[in-house]
Amino acid sequence: MSERSASAQVEFAAEPQRAFIAFTEEIDAWWVRGAINFFDAARAVEMRIEPGVDGRVLEVYEGDVLELGRITVWEPATRLAYRSSVDDSEIDVRFEAVDSGTRVTVTQTLVPGGEKMFDFWPRTLLWFGSWFDQGRPKEIAPFSIALYYEKPVEAARWLVRVFQLRSWTGILETAEGTWIELHHGNVAILLFEIEGERNGAHTDMPWVYVDDLDAHFGYAQAEGATITTEIHQQGYRAYTAEDLEGRRWTFAQARPTMTPSERKDARG
Repeated sequence: MSERSASAQVEFAAEPQRAFIAFTEEIDAWWVRGAINFFDAARAVEMRIEPGVDGRVLEVYEGDVLELGRITVWEPATRLAYRSSVDDSEIDVRFEAVDSGTRVTVTQTLVPGGEKMFDFWPRTLLWFGSWFDQGRPKEIAPFSIALYYEKPVEAARWLVRVFQLRSWTGILETAEGTWIELHHGNVAILLFEIEGERNGAHTDMPWVYVDDLDAHFGYAQAEGATITTEIHQQGYRAYTAEDLEGRRWTFAQARPTMTPSERKDARG
């Protein structure tokens, strides 16, 4: 099997030691709070990295954790590496002093003989760079919209240039094969590639994050909604249903750490 890898870099005005501490000890402050940014978003309350070799990279729940990886290299101010526990990849993070301060490079690589790699770290590193520059965490709103294009990368560049949408990650140059996430305020606009022919189908899909997904699903089903995908777990818990004109809506479980006002708004 040929080697598969993905990488990204960010630079900002800080010493490598400070950048390393921020990356490891403060990961929960810069990890974007969105329903689709966790393996089990319905329960996730914190991200955590335990220090030292054999320390764990964790997604933390109430009374439970999911181990995302085990640290294999721990060199403060220089390098961090770990073997993923959720796929067949290794993640290598380098901290290099440059004129502007620090350059952080992350590379995620499929291990020899491996079959599965969730190459999310290049996108995630850019969250870190954006947070470091602005000094405040970000939270996705409880409503998003997914748009489907024949050429999503080209469309994203156009939307940024012409409609002045923004990206928290700046991933437009490396977005092939995955979704592209743009933003208007804290509302996410997700761009996907159309699969197959349009055949007159809608090329937009609202995403709504609700407080109690099971109750919402039960109510929609009882009221006669056409359920196209029942509740399933794919990191986030979600289901998909059609409205009266055939447009599909995705409803996902809101994260437990959403603020009370956002939780009220998320109720469908």
